[in-house]
Amino acid sequence: MAKVLSINAGSSSLKWKLFEMPSERQLAEGATDILKQSTVKIKYGTDQVYESATPICNYRDAVANLLSNLQTLGLVQNLDEITGIGHRVVAGGELFSAPIVIDDRVLAQIRALRDYAPLHNPVEADCIAIFRKMMPWALEVAVFDTAFHQTMKPVNYLYSIPYEYYQKYGVRKYGAHGTSVRYVSAHAAKMLRKPLAQMRMIVMHLGAGSSITAIQNGQSVDTSMGFTPLSGVTMGTRSGDVDVSLIGYLMKKLAITDVDQMIDILNTESGLRGISGISHDVRDLEAAAPTNPRAKLALDIFVNRIVKYVGAYAALMDGVDVLVFTAGIGEHSSDIRARVMQSLDYLGARIDASLNTQIHDNAGDITAADSKVKTLVIPTNEELMIVRDVMSLSQAVAQAE
Repeated sequence: MAKVLSINAGSSSLKWKLFEMPSERQLAEGATDILKQSTVKIKYGTDQVYESATPICNYRDAVANLLSNLQTLGLVQNLDEITGIGHRVVAGGELFSAPIVIDDRVLAQIRALRDYAPLHNPVEADCIAIFRKMMPWALEVAVFDTAFHQTMKPVNYLYSIPYEYYQKYGVRKYGAHGTSVRYVSAHAAKMLRKPLAQMRMIVMHLGAGSSITAIQNGQSVDTSMGFTPLSGVTMGTRSGDVDVSLIGYLMKKLAITDVDQMIDILNTESGLRGISGISHDVRDLEAAAPTNPRAKLALDIFVNRIVKYVGAYAALMDGVDVLVFTAGIGEHSSDIRARVMQSLDYLGARIDASLNTQIHDNAGDITAADSKVKTLVIPTNEELMIVRDVMSLSQAVAQAE
């Protein structure tokens, strides 16, 4: 049995999961906050939890701490039991349309794409370099959030601005959540026992970051996030779609001279938090909504934007066969699911109210008996998708040798 790590390096954190392959059994998961007062938390075994407050100020120390803990907790006897490492990389631009084995050239290309994801790609590249140095025997694989959406056609990914900006600077829609969408769409096809290529599917990835993706013939046709993950539907702290002229107007009103500051407001102070004034968390807003008009308004706007994108994508594909809810909100908020579906009755899409409230942590079919459209709830598992990609490429490398 091989052991494979899935790595998600954030702007100030290192998250990971360890799997036994090919059984796909998750052995452990953990997270490290990279701050002066760092916290390390690892879940493993049968509800066992390890926590420590360890000063970790950089990613090299975070990786070293992770590898040490894997041995200390008995998750591996020797590090060479880990034969592969899959890295989530946010931006692959037009260079990468599939997972790829990392070599010096690929690593340099990930760094060169830093402008497409300045908070993520540089950190992810640094972590890849650290793992390559500390575990040179392991196969390192990059899995890109944007790759799944590289099947979009120019009519859907181009912006209506001078074409030379696309030619010179790569300005276009790239989308995000591609690894999640790839996982849940394949899982949906398996649940329904139908080829993915024969279904028109809309995946609603609803979490702190939210996106809607149209899938036809097994490929991404269009997705709500754009050049960056800021555009699309209303999100926890992100505004989603706004008139770009608003940026200049607000900068004048707020006496802001740095456009990055304005973009930061749209990324971190807007969305559900900005509208409600109390929280970015749907659970908090659902609790407050009966007595707080702004909390109710925030939820109303959230649902409204989802419904608009689903309607647009149903029209784009000339109908829809399957709707999928996934990610934190999509998996756990029966109320949001019910409200979205109530507005999609015109599509012939209806859910069973009892099934909708009963479903919790497992994948399930909540379709009503008289519905013309299947509606599924599928917990996403990007980490499992990543380690599957590592195993697939590992087999390809072995066959090539």
